[in-house]
Formats: sequence, C-alpha cells, structure tokens
Amino acid sequence: MYATTDTLATAPAAQGGRSRWLALYTLCAGMLMIVLDVTVVNVALPAIQDDLGFTSSSLAWVVNAYLIAFGGLLLLAGRLGDLLGRRNVFTAGLVVFTAASVLCGLAGSQEVLVIARFIQGVGGALTSAVILGMIVTLFPEPREQAKAIGMYAFVASAGGSIGLLAGGVLTQAISWHWIFFVNLPIGVLTVVFAVKLIEKDKGLGIGKGTDVPGAVLITAALMVGVFTIVKPAAELGWTAPRTLVLTAVTLVLLAGFIVREATAANPLVPLRIFRSRTLTGANLVQALSSSGMFGIFFLGSLYLQRVLGYDALEIGLAFLPTTVVMGLLSVRYSEKLVMRFGPRRPLIFGLSLIVVGLALFTQAPVGGNYFVHVLPVLVLLGLGGGICFPALMGLSMSDVKPEDAGLASGLIGTMGEVGAALGLAVLATLSATRTAAVADTKPTLDALTDGYHLSFAIAAAIVAAAVAIAAIVMRPAKRQPEEQSDNEDLVLEAA
Repeated sequence: MYATTDTLATAPAAQGGRSRWLALYTLCAGMLMIVLDVTVVNVALPAIQDDLGFTSSSLAWVVNAYLIAFGGLLLLAGRLGDLLGRRNVFTAGLVVFTAASVLCGLAGSQEVLVIARFIQGVGGALTSAVILGMIVTLFPEPREQAKAIGMYAFVASAGGSIGLLAGGVLTQAISWHWIFFVNLPIGVLTVVFAVKLIEKDKGLGIGKGTDVPGAVLITAALMVGVFTIVKPAAELGWTAPRTLVLTAVTLVLLAGFIVREATAANPLVPLRIFRSRTLTGANLVQALSSSGMFGIFFLGSLYLQRVLGYDALEIGLAFLPTTVVMGLLSVRYSEKLVMRFGPRRPLIFGLSLIVVGLALFTQAPVGGNYFVHVLPVLVLLGLGGGICFPALMGLSMSDVKPEDAGLASGLIGTMGEVGAALGLAVLATLSATRTAAVADTKPTLDALTDGYHLSFAIAAAIVAAAVAIAAIVMRPAKRQPEEQSDNEDLVLEAA
C-alpha cells in the first residue's frame, strides 16, 4: 500500500475537508519559496558580482553559504519537528528565512550578503525539512496522500526552473535586490495561513530525543561534507590534499555519529529507521537522481548561455516546458498512476525517461536548434520527473511511523541536497577538465560543448544507477491477505 496499515492506525486525526487542502497549498507555498531561491540567485549572480565587487572565486560563496547551512541542518531540523512540533518548526523557519531575505536585499557589502545567505539556509532547512512529514499526517488515506505528495513533488522538483524565469525577469526589469525582497510578502502570508490552517501538533517533547552530541556530530559532518564538495573539491580537485583531509574529517564525524546513535538512550536518528529496504532504497535513489538532475539544470543553462548565446530571460523561458509537463503530470496524473500500478513501477519508468533525455542531450551540437536538440530533452525530463518524483516521495514515507515522520522527511531532503551538491561538483569539474583537455585542438565553443556532453553522459549513467537500485532494492514486500484485498479494492476503484 502507499501508506502502511500501522501508520494509518497510529497517525493523528487529519484535519477535515477543505482546510486540509488549503493547508497543503500553504505548505507548498513555503516549499516553493525555498526552492525558487536556489535558482533565482544563480541567474542574478553576474549582477550581484558587478554591484558588490565580488571576484569570480568569492562569488561562489553567495551560493555556498546557503548550501552549507541548508544541507547541514536538514536532518537535525526534521528531528526537531518530531520533538518540538512540526508546525512550530515550519513557521519558525519561515520567519528566519523571510527576515534573512530582507537582509540579503538590503546588503550593501559582500560580507553582509554572505552572512545573510547562511541565515537563509538555516531558515530554509527548518521550513522544508518537516513539510513531507506534515503532508503524510494531513493525508493518511492512500489516494489523497498520493495526490498531495504529487503536488509537493512538483513544487520541490520543478520550482527550480520557475526560479530561472523569475530571476531573469526580476534582475533585468528591476534589480537583483528584488529577487530577495519578493520573499517578504510571500513569507508573511505563508506564516499567517500556516498558523490559521495547520493544526498545531504537540511533538514528542525535547526529553524524548535530546541527543546533543549526536546533533553536533551529524550537523558538523554534513556541513563539512557539503563545504568539501562545493569548495575544495570543485576548485582544487578530488585528489587535492585539502579535499582529502576534509573528506577524512567528514568520514570521522560520520563514524562518530553512527557510534553515538547506536549507543544513545534517546538517539537523534534511531538507526532502526534504516531497517526498511524501502526507506533506504528511496534515499539512495533520491541522492543519485538529484545528482544527475540538479547538475544538468546548471550545466544545461551554461550550454544555452555560452554555446547558444541565450540571455537570462531566454534561459528561463527555455526551461519552462519542463515545468509545465512536470506540473501537469504531478498534479493531475501521478496519483492515478500510483494507485493503478503502485509507486515502484512509475518510479522506474520515470527515471528511465530521464536517462533517455540525458543521453539525448549528449547529441546537442555547437549550432544547436532549440526545438530539435533541447526541447525534446526538456520534455523527457519533465515527463520523467513528473512520473517518478511523486512516487519516490511516497515510497520514502511509506514505512515510517508517525513519530518519525519529521526525521524521514528531513532525511530524504538531506539526501537530495547532498546528492545535488555532489552531482554539481562532480559534473562541473569533469566538464571543465574535458574542456581544458581539448581547448588546444578545438575551437572554444566546440571545447565547451565536449565538456558538457561528457557531463550529460555521466549524469545519464548516475540516474541509470538509480533505476537499478529502484528495480533491485525496492522490491515490494509480501502483504498480508487482508492488506492485499484492500489494495485490490483501491486499484479497482481507481480504474
């Protein structure tokens, strides 16, 4: 089933009727604000650099400061939602994110902007880490849960391409400051509606999971790990001494965290949660698929800009078909596919479409035509994402007890964030290395295209590995006769 019988039996009573869907829209609005911020800033980076005098190397900290805080705190934020109440953590995160956005918009120096971006990352982690757990609690019934998760998955996966368009429009029409200022009315309204529409949950209480050493170890490990990926690994290479030292530090911190969680009376992350093959497999698939998809959105934008000569607004418009297709499938059809075939088969099929799209992108030439060489790729990515991501989100929560919903939600978010950072660093580094290797023998545009082609091919291989894991690891468990009968009734009704 899409949600386990045990989960349904022990979940808190869901809110009634229309208010649940209004609460879902509020949660999705909060998530959209977080997701948009990532790509909207990327588009505005040249304008920020010119205005505040960033060097090319220091400019990366506008992005990295956010990623380090966001990726490092997701898991801790998810667990805090279980302990302190998920609505409390969600609204606190919105307040922090919105206030930091205003500070970013007012920033008149490099230091203020980077610090404000770090604070934004803290707020983003608190906000987004608990959303999936809240959705599962609001919609315990399988069919409604599938539809709600489809809407969430669309916002979480397609919001980035909307950010490209919004960033181009705001930066060119007004100024880069407004990519941050627009968060103020959205954030305030979202907080107001969250307080009014989402029932307050009590949480387990801080005494049920006060694991300060575990929290310090995992947060430090994730922050050091993300920093290693986005800074020394991307700039100096994976075998550079600084990269190797920081990688070793990350591994030592992770090992210490595992030992702590295995022995703590009230662990931050109970290791029993990983006994579920479905949960473990879903997180591996999330990491790999995020590695391939996030890196390609970034490098695909560079291909359109540097090779085909697109400006910021044209890049945003170019990626719009991915958003439209993904949104149509996620909101209108993903729930029907999951109820008809179960979540595993749509997951595998959707990921396979992404692999085909990425492989097709390796054929885009220097003088490429958008409708011939780019649009088919983006449509395939939209189709694949719209089919597979809602199914993946549902699978990641399907075997989770209500009291662990925030933790599982934070975990899947963490794997996606770390996977995206790792994928971007690896693909960007390999692309640049390939371009440099052929720069002496090929024209500039041909050398750039060769580098992008290599990255597109590797991204396709990474997502293909996710397909293999989904097929091998995430095999459906044997069901009890009563549960099988319930599922068959749901399938017949959906058909």
